[in-house]
Amino acid sequence: MSTPLKGFKAHLPVKPCVHCQRPMAWRRKWARTWDEVRYCSERCRRAARGSQPCAT
Repeated sequence: MSTPLKGFKAHLPVKPCVHCQRPMAWRRKWARTWDEVRYCSERCRRAARGSQPCAT
């Protein structure tokens, strides 16, 4: 392992959630679909479909 893990999260890509506009950082489970990820959570995805404001 050539990259130290301490402080590594600061170097991950970040983009805003389409619904709540909060920043969401890259996650390993999104590695293959990062370009397609639009919502930070299941709650925001459901709220956006019903066009209700997210209370987070």
